Amino acid sequence: PEAPLDQKIALAFPGLAAPARRGLATLADDWVGLVRLAEIARNEGPSEGLGQIAGVSGVGPVAARALALFFRETHNRAMVDALVAELDRIEDAEKPKSDTAVAGKTVVFTGALERFTRDEAKARAESLGAKVSGSVSKKTDYLVAGPGAGSKMAEAQKHGVQVLTEDEWLALIGG
Repeated sequence: PEAPLDQKIALAFPGLAAPARRGLATLADDWVGLVRLAEIARNEGPSEGLGQIAGVSGVGPVAARALALFFRETHNRAMVDALVAELDRIEDAEKPKSDTAVAGKTVVFTGALERFTRDEAKARAESLGAKVSGSVSKKTDYLVAGPGAGSKMAEAQKHGVQVLTEDEWLALIGG
């Protein structure tokens, strides 16, 4: 499936605010149509096309002119076309689960984890709907502590946060 137009615009113009991207995406049916509109605006100078782009909330005349000038350059169009070709290969990310024991809970990992890397632990927790934090607060639900847990352990005890070993964490999340 082809990536949505606003996603293509975000890739081509990472500094453009989300409302402006969504607004630009409403001007054309597809990427080719948006490029054609920008090319018309570029070629005609102050015109209806440029005014149409500039009229999008969050864009304005300066950004519209920059967009038109951007598409004037052949290498920019080639780069955007190459990026757009890659977008068609992107698959939707898997949504985090919401029916797990840790969904909606805040988890902090500390110490030398032995059963998994910190990145693996974070990815697994997030896939189960948990929020992973780097620091302990009174809003933390679980502290998963490996050997050598220090100040985070003290903070967890101070705030009454439930402390789990790696094995207890795995039992809670079902392995």
